[in-house]
Amino acid sequence: MQGGSSGIGYGLKYQARCISDVKADTDHTSFITGTLSLKEENEVHLIRLSSDGTELVCEGLFSHPNEIWDLASCPFDQRIFSTVYSTGESYGAAIWQIPELYGELNSPQLERITSLDSQVGKIKCILWWPSGRHDKLISIDEENLSLWSLDLSRKAAQVQSQESAGVMHYLSGGAWDPHDMNAVAATCESSIQFWDLRTMKKTNSVEHAHVRNVDYNPKKKHVLITAEDESGIRIWDLRKPKVPIQELPGHTHWTWAVRYNPEYDGLILSSGTDSTVNLWLASPSSNDGSISESLVDSPTRRIDPLLNSYSDYEDSIYGLAWSSREPWIFASLSYDGRVVVESVKPFLSRK
Repeated sequence: MQGGSSGIGYGLKYQARCISDVKADTDHTSFITGTLSLKEENEVHLIRLSSDGTELVCEGLFSHPNEIWDLASCPFDQRIFSTVYSTGESYGAAIWQIPELYGELNSPQLERITSLDSQVGKIKCILWWPSGRHDKLISIDEENLSLWSLDLSRKAAQVQSQESAGVMHYLSGGAWDPHDMNAVAATCESSIQFWDLRTMKKTNSVEHAHVRNVDYNPKKKHVLITAEDESGIRIWDLRKPKVPIQELPGHTHWTWAVRYNPEYDGLILSSGTDSTVNLWLASPSSNDGSISESLVDSPTRRIDPLLNSYSDYEDSIYGLAWSSREPWIFASLSYDGRVVVESVKPFLSRK
């Protein structure tokens, strides 16, 4: 699947902008995605890569009442996921469950477990604790960061604590630190804010404009990557937050999403409004002086951090997800509703 046009494709009926790896499905390489149609009934697609790796199969198709702006799969239950949706006038969020025997039903319906409806501002995203079972959720709206307690058995969620981002700070997204369940990064137009969930207070910030997306390095503590409108991609050591430890050129238009690989240290995906997905390898200095032995080690790639560009797209790419089960595979989603799954194996050493 190397190169621009050899990925495996799957088409959605409507426009779309979010896709998630189904991390809890340890038997299949699965992704879940949702559509963004203003006039039509929207859809959630559960997609699996076939066992021989040659096609994407729709395992489940479910109606969703509103346009989906954010979607995240529950890391410990493959049938549960969250959506942030728009009714046209307002935004809401909910936790959903796929019916147990959905493959045997004629028209399976999603079960709304609970709504997350005590939002003050325009909700942007829902964050699940990334490692294992955890009963806490985070919601980020334009004005507040909220910590929720989720009780799946009672089908209820309650706000445990909530804090305002402050005057003139409009939050746009965030990430939960996989190394510290009490630490969250939240993005806004002028900075990245770091929060301690125990006190619901800001502990630090990186003052930088127009951060579109943020992701923690799952293999290294204190390391974070940002996608920025004009300055591309920056990697930060949060112990020295004044200047980035590496800058990557990004995309020819806005860089929209960045994702660290869950297994191969320093391997990064980015996508943007230039209809391109880029595969990067961070320099050794960005990885505490070491590079993964699993990656191809050649002088040319040491100099050029860009390993490959995937350009067989016709629209902006907002959705990007690595597979946790097969970490050399990723899925991308362009705004026209096209899912493409690619393998980066050509860029990993053949052991």
